[in-house]
Amino acid sequence: MTRLILASQSPARTKLLTEAGIEHEVLVSDVDEEAVQERYGVTDPHDTALLLARAKAEAVASLPEAEGALVLGCDSVFEFDGESHGKPYTVDVARQRMLRMSGSSGILHTGHWLVDCRDTDEDGGSGATLGSVASAEVHFMEMQLAEIDAYIATGEPLHCAGSFTIDGLGGAFIRKVDGDPHAVVGLSVSTLRSLLAQANVSITEFWQDLPDSANPGEL
Repeated sequence: MTRLILASQSPARTKLLTEAGIEHEVLVSDVDEEAVQERYGVTDPHDTALLLARAKAEAVASLPEAEGALVLGCDSVFEFDGESHGKPYTVDVARQRMLRMSGSSGILHTGHWLVDCRDTDEDGGSGATLGSVASAEVHFMEMQLAEIDAYIATGEPLHCAGSFTIDGLGGAFIRKVDGDPHAVVGLSVSTLRSLLAQANVSITEFWQDLPDSANPGEL
């Protein structure tokens, strides 16, 4: 059976794959994101997301545990007023960003990079190493300072690109999304499907039974 490894420690990404019925393993890379960006110089938010996704995928693909598997690396970068925003990490940075974002909009870029570690002779591997970026414009509602401080106090935005989530408490401040909503979560399933197809693999190979708690609602 073909194995898929997610080279990310993001709970949101693995939750998204699980709820989509996609069987996968998680193997976290030890990539120093700042060092990677310094090595390649200043790039725009779109290219930065792809660069970091590639670095994570290739780092995990080089490990013995990845032999015979397909490795997916992902990274998200928020573009606001032409600037790149990753994780804020501190309360002051998060507050400053969210005050600027209130009532405005920005673009969340999620880079995806797939490395085929299967043997090209024995396992039918493609030798593929390829990537793509899924982007979506996020429109924010007006936010009160008290709401922003209460949100930051939960700790949720401190480790999220752009200082917000759409699948958690931060969803209360998002008015609409133009583009792939999964890209805002941090992993576009449709983009994954396209990358797998280029490696001659169907996403249906990874489908598994959904957990009892994940019953899709009726339309």
